[in-house]
Amino acid sequence: MDTLDYQIITERENALCAEMEAFVRAHSNGHFMQSPRWRLVKEHWQWRGVLARQKGAICGTLSLLIRPLPGGWSLLYAPRGPVCDRHQTEVLACLVAGARAAADEVRGCCLILDPDVEESDLAAHRALRSLGFVCQRSEGFEAIQPRFVFRLPLAGRTEAELLAGCSRQTRYQIRLAERRGVTVSHWAGDGGIPDGALDDFCRLMEETGRRDHFLTRPREYFAQLLGALGADGRLYLARLGDRAIAGSIAVRYGDKVWYLYGASSGASEDRRARPNYLLQWEMMRWALESRARLYDFRGVPGREDPDDPLSGLYRFKKGFGGRHTAFAGQYTLVLRRGAYAALSAGLEMNRLWRKALRRLAAG
Repeated sequence: MDTLDYQIITERENALCAEMEAFVRAHSNGHFMQSPRWRLVKEHWQWRGVLARQKGAICGTLSLLIRPLPGGWSLLYAPRGPVCDRHQTEVLACLVAGARAAADEVRGCCLILDPDVEESDLAAHRALRSLGFVCQRSEGFEAIQPRFVFRLPLAGRTEAELLAGCSRQTRYQIRLAERRGVTVSHWAGDGGIPDGALDDFCRLMEETGRRDHFLTRPREYFAQLLGALGADGRLYLARLGDRAIAGSIAVRYGDKVWYLYGASSGASEDRRARPNYLLQWEMMRWALESRARLYDFRGVPGREDPDDPLSGLYRFKKGFGGRHTAFAGQYTLVLRRGAYAALSAGLEMNRLWRKALRRLAAG
């Protein structure tokens, strides 16, 4: 392979950010969290981009979120990165060398990746391990990004084929929602989302969080998220009459669409109307209209277990015909061992504290 060089960029270098954005969006391994624009959602993080170049052309990128830590240290995190052919160790090594250089500027103690690499891709796993990364494989939702998802291939399929690929029960629930008068509206992130629509979604999200015992984001976060996604993001609301009874947020980026957030009313009448099925179907239709190659339902448990509190979520997403997918895991490269040991102890304490809070919330 010809000589590779890395280049570190900041958000102030508009032309280079635009070049990076074009590469990530067009690459088959591109991901919206690796877009330079994702930094706009993470206001408490710093950002650096690493470009690997060969003969002047970009052949790989790594978008780094940098979180300052006590003691003057920093944590570097590349969500669903890097974007490149992950079997090309030389390109990976170039990007990691750039990340190390960026880490030196901010006293980084570790670099964390959770690449969009399936567990079965042993070559990619070996390439990362050869560069010093240690893989951690969670069984649930303990990692930063979900390790297990459902994914639905869309290439070459029609809407009728997509519906036929759903389970019989799921097709019934979609039609039931339509018969019961559920209607779905949507707005693009750059299309002037009405304040009332965002208010309705946040109200439903807060209700869902109380019911299912998880902490929710504030309204400002969702406004910032949709603004950063722009035309690539959509807010969906399902209504029964004039009442919003469910909502969701989806993102389209490159040749993929992801279901990001969902919320719903817990009232019996609203749940019987099955709005979540129609919402999911409308997001899938958007993916198909956008000529997306893949629709990602995002996180689910690692296996179907009727005793798991999230078994209903698993069955719901499974019913749309996707393939259960396990990612390789979360990879950590330790850069400064003493600082990383202190960070790990703090993160473990934080994990136990959050677990205790969830138990208290469950009552």
